[in-house]
Amino acid sequence: MSKTITNGREYLEATLNHTLKQGDKIFVPYIMAGDGGLNQLIPTLKGLSDAGASAIEVGIPFSDPVADGPTIQEAGKRALSQGVSLQAVMELLKTERHHIKAPIIFMTYINPIFKYGIDKFIDDACVAGVDGLIIPDLPFEQQHLITNKLDDVGIAFIQLVSLTSSDERKQQLTQASQGFTYAITVNGITGARKEHSQNLTTHFKQLKHSSNVPVLAGFGISTPEHVKQMSEIADGVIVGSKIIELLQHNDYDLIKRLIKSTQQK
Repeated sequence: MSKTITNGREYLEATLNHTLKQGDKIFVPYIMAGDGGLNQLIPTLKGLSDAGASAIEVGIPFSDPVADGPTIQEAGKRALSQGVSLQAVMELLKTERHHIKAPIIFMTYINPIFKYGIDKFIDDACVAGVDGLIIPDLPFEQQHLITNKLDDVGIAFIQLVSLTSSDERKQQLTQASQGFTYAITVNGITGARKEHSQNLTTHFKQLKHSSNVPVLAGFGISTPEHVKQMSEIADGVIVGSKIIELLQHNDYDLIKRLIKSTQQK
């Protein structure tokens, strides 16, 4: 699909649903903005989009990333050491977003948004062509601080659902989620794992039953086998730490293999 829809939430949801209607599953790579220098951000986004990514999750470097494992933390440190900031990422996307076809999702924490100013952050994100937003440390009960304004400008607010959430909580989160529901497949922080120890089939059936948007599996997914396994029970996957490792070695061949694992032969 081409980005002809101006509403970011509609564009994100239409793009993901189009992928599913084709018979493929959704693949969302995660990158850290500014890892390798801010001048690498647009080429990386374009490379992943051209490789077939359904959408791209862009992490904003932050000094206290509570949900991130070692690989993503180190990527954030590298970006911060080069002076990369939320504002710098915004300003770059304002002029260069049109080069990237895939929907873009920001993953950031609430403190940088408070420092930036909530209204200014959302206004700038809209101008920068951000289609969705994930804030892992913002409690569900406090999300009205930002969701009311996001609804006004048409940016999707994506909910994370953990394995330990109660059934009532899962239903609250999935029904509130926009764009897609981010289903965490492990207990703990992000990072590549050899296997997922828990039978997740029932968990995903429950989430898909109550979610109005696609349900994607994230955390600990790092191999084509993981991608295929999770794609059998979810609508797609999010891959972060492994993508960061592969980008450091400019290994787009394996990135394409991961993406192809979600596609029909």
